[in-house]
Amino acid sequence: MARRFPIVLQGTPAYEAALRRLLERAASSLSDVEPSVRLTIADVRARGDQALRDLTSRFEGRSLGAIEVPAARFDEAEKNVAPDVAAALRRAADRIRSYHEEQLRRETGFTVDRDGVRVGVLVVPMERVGLYVPGGKARYPSTVLMTAIPAMVAGVPDVLLASPSVADETLLAARIAGVSRVFDLGGAQAIAAFAYGTESIPRVDLVAGPGSRWVTAAKKLVYGDVGIDGLAGPSEAVVLADDSVDPEVAAADLLTQAEHDEASSAVLIATSEPVAKAVVEALERRLAQLPRKAAAARALSERGGAFVVRSIDDGLALAGRIAPEHLSLLVRGPDAALRRAGPAGAVFLGSSTPQAAGDYLAGPSHVLPTGGAARFGSPLGVWTFLRRTSVIEYTPRALAAQAADIALLARAEGFEAHARAVEARKK
Repeated sequence: MARRFPIVLQGTPAYEAALRRLLERAASSLSDVEPSVRLTIADVRARGDQALRDLTSRFEGRSLGAIEVPAARFDEAEKNVAPDVAAALRRAADRIRSYHEEQLRRETGFTVDRDGVRVGVLVVPMERVGLYVPGGKARYPSTVLMTAIPAMVAGVPDVLLASPSVADETLLAARIAGVSRVFDLGGAQAIAAFAYGTESIPRVDLVAGPGSRWVTAAKKLVYGDVGIDGLAGPSEAVVLADDSVDPEVAAADLLTQAEHDEASSAVLIATSEPVAKAVVEALERRLAQLPRKAAAARALSERGGAFVVRSIDDGLALAGRIAPEHLSLLVRGPDAALRRAGPAGAVFLGSSTPQAAGDYLAGPSHVLPTGGAARFGSPLGVWTFLRRTSVIEYTPRALAAQAADIALLARAEGFEAHARAVEARKK
């Protein structure tokens, strides 16, 4: 494990080299898949449903029957899901809904009156959104809840979902969340259908949710014709640990994200070499017992490592440069550390807070910025599905008081019609 998960010390060439490699993770280009994705998008735009059928056959090796999942299939799915799983999904939905209802209360818009000028912002939900949830061999009912419930709480009247070979748990989650319609569709073709519409799938205002590189490339290419929540990359975990840490807990959190797939990133930041060695030893023991150990081992060897820093503040600075999707603060005084922390998609405070809680039950959406995008991006939330419109109203007296300045600035920029539009109101 020492070779697969190297320990590097602050101030050494190895440390700087490992950090450069880590910071370049977002540079993993989509350019190699974009040409084929462009063709897929063009095909869907040109041929609609027939393209969806042909592309599904070509890429997934299955014949697409009904594109939209019929109502009877939801009833069947609910019977097939284990009762304890169904109950857990409902408990998760309650917590996710409660958290996002609080978000909505803070997204109310405002108006300001000053000298006869009323300005403000009108906040309203989008009309229709399309959510993508990976499917096929995988099942992600939690992602249905984490994307659909914020949209429903925001007040979006029409929430659509696409997922290939849609699983029973996914359908039950869609029913619990209140999704309007579900489509048995995956890949870039699903994103294209949402962005431009087909005979069976209406065009949406925004596409949200994580997916493969092809899905992410499609979201990137259709942006501008439709809104997107962001460009999701592989899962990431950074754990900051001092000598108070339980090495088993730190190792468990690193493996939480590493087990997603071999492209995931898992990074330990330790305040001493003994702490780093203890966590790496625990990591080796726990990895050997993991069902998905092949994917996790590759993630640890290719995108993992332990950075030994001189202090908590140096560790927080390093974590801020990484701007990870998940950041665990397994240190004394995690609240104080949080106040000094830099960007991260989600921060988990203390040894009693596993990253898995955020993935399933805590309440905030687990759809988070990756690849360093936490420097400028935010978690998916109610705000993702709201649009804001500026509102401006002048009284005649207020316009008269500002007319000269408006006209002056307009003419300074060479826009005579702007100035005359103000002067026309002087009458």
